[in-house]
Amino acid sequence: MIRKNLVCRFAFCVALAAPAAAWAAHPLITDDTGTQGRGNFQLEVNGEYDHDKQYGITTTGKQADATLTYGIIDTVDVAIGIPYMWINTKSDDRHIDSSVNGFADATLDVKYRFVDMGGFSLAVKPGLNIPTGDSGEGLGAGKWGYHVYMIGTVETGPWTFLANLGYIRNDSDADTDENNIWHVSAAALYSLNNQWKIVGDLVAERNTDKDSDVNPVSAIAGVIYSPTKDIDLDLGIKAGLTSTATDWAFLAGTTFRF
Repeated sequence: MIRKNLVCRFAFCVALAAPAAAWAAHPLITDDTGTQGRGNFQLEVNGEYDHDKQYGITTTGKQADATLTYGIIDTVDVAIGIPYMWINTKSDDRHIDSSVNGFADATLDVKYRFVDMGGFSLAVKPGLNIPTGDSGEGLGAGKWGYHVYMIGTVETGPWTFLANLGYIRNDSDADTDENNIWHVSAAALYSLNNQWKIVGDLVAERNTDKDSDVNPVSAIAGVIYSPTKDIDLDLGIKAGLTSTATDWAFLAGTTFRF
């Protein structure tokens, strides 16, 4: 039971960020208001390696995500994201040593940019969490869910500033689980030139455990390299700033636009 609870906690902490991260400029979690334009596609393929230790139990996870985005009109995108996870747990006393892997819950999102005033823009992104993951193994919620994000972007010179405010419905039957999850995050990107960007992100969410008053807070730092205008390569590192956040993670991804 302890192993399963830790796997569920670890998987859900990782998966909670997925709706926000699906369209963000990886390795950021905070999304921007940009859309692809009518008839254009974007494919993101990202990977993550996570490490967390709590109560003498070490949990490590790997995650691979593929997200396909299509521009319906210039200001509206639709996207579907499919994650696959590998989660290993091991206790210091070796009483727990196991692993699970499989598809996690997929996401289906729509982004609508409704304000665009020079360097300032606003968008809204509602979406669904699709129960494609095995809830018995802690890889999914076992139910349909939903989320909605408000997104703001400010561009000034080489700087771009992003902010997200979100709500995630965690429709859990457990009495100890919080069903209403808030999400807040802010990020900054600095363009060194047309090919290189330095990025940073700060993310906080409501803890899914009703009995805990410590919410997970994480910081991300990374770089994005664009050899062409239609290809991005990125690397990043994520560090947990509170005890309930995943301790650290390495992130890498590739984005293609066509």
